[in-house]
Amino acid sequence: MAPTLADPFHDSSALREFVINQGNGVKGLSELGLTALPKQYIQPLEERTCMSNVVPQETIPIIDMSNWEDPRVSKSICDAASKWGFFQIVNHDVPIQVLENVKDATYKFFGLPAEVKNKYSKDHSSSNNVRFGTSFTPQAEKALEWKDYLSLFYVSEEQASALWPSICRDQVLDYMKKSEIVIKQLLKVLMKGLNVNEIDDTKESLLMGSMRTNLNYYPKCPNPELTVGVGRHSDVSTLTILLQDEIGGLFVRENEGDNWIHVPPIKGSLVINVGDALQIMSNGRYRSVEHRVVANGSNNRISVPIFVNPRPADMIGPLPELIASGEKPIYKQVLYSDYVKHFFRKAHDGKKTVGFAEL
Repeated sequence: MAPTLADPFHDSSALREFVINQGNGVKGLSELGLTALPKQYIQPLEERTCMSNVVPQETIPIIDMSNWEDPRVSKSICDAASKWGFFQIVNHDVPIQVLENVKDATYKFFGLPAEVKNKYSKDHSSSNNVRFGTSFTPQAEKALEWKDYLSLFYVSEEQASALWPSICRDQVLDYMKKSEIVIKQLLKVLMKGLNVNEIDDTKESLLMGSMRTNLNYYPKCPNPELTVGVGRHSDVSTLTILLQDEIGGLFVRENEGDNWIHVPPIKGSLVINVGDALQIMSNGRYRSVEHRVVANGSNNRISVPIFVNPRPADMIGPLPELIASGEKPIYKQVLYSDYVKHFFRKAHDGKKTVGFAEL
């Protein structure tokens, strides 16, 4: 039963019951037509996006992948990964229809009744590999984030067929499969940029041995300036491949200082960013960069990232080829699953996670 509108969530346990336990998520809150943001979502001042810190004329590089083996294209990919940590690719090998299909499937999943989505929540899902949730780590956060998500960890086609929601399963699998070609192209170029000229099976498995796709839903928000869709963080992946819709709202921290750059939606493009695992494996040559998502007062927004990761049981550290060529390691070897657990144990906190691997 929906609470009354007067001051529906003064009590945090009522909010938790409605949003988390009943599976309504922030989508359910948004659809109540609240006129004010519940206090549990009000972020401290320093975490809100101040538009005076946004640099309007700056943009991350946009790279045409139609001739991805051209040395100039390779150089622009490696430069973008070193300087920005973020870039957009156009004319890549993932068909536009595949991208449109997965966006449609995302809306369809979040359009399901709360009790159906809730079957996939932490308390009810039959597997850790399928998780419907809200915010980031609600039990560790002082202020909640205005986002719902479905997280799908890929183990095998058989497991996906058995466990993933049928309303979006085939579209997500198709998106992951078609994106794999582009992921391999990008990793080949980025490894060459480190003078790692051959990616054998062991190396490929270390770079992209596991994958997770999230369907993210950011509903329309009362008082969007008081909260965040996603707080400041860098990803723990090797690479992240992000499909965003036409609404916009993703911001990337500029190299130096406190300025932020909006990543404009480009139809058919994919946003690529370096994750912490690649920063560590490249010994700091490629940079994972802080980013955040703002809440929106007038539109619902979706995004679909694929997180390309090492396997949980892999040890990650600077690649042996870099150390053999005389580079001094700035990171130690860490078990990837320990690194990921450290990330999820706390609220979003910028780039602090990478300190876990520093020497």
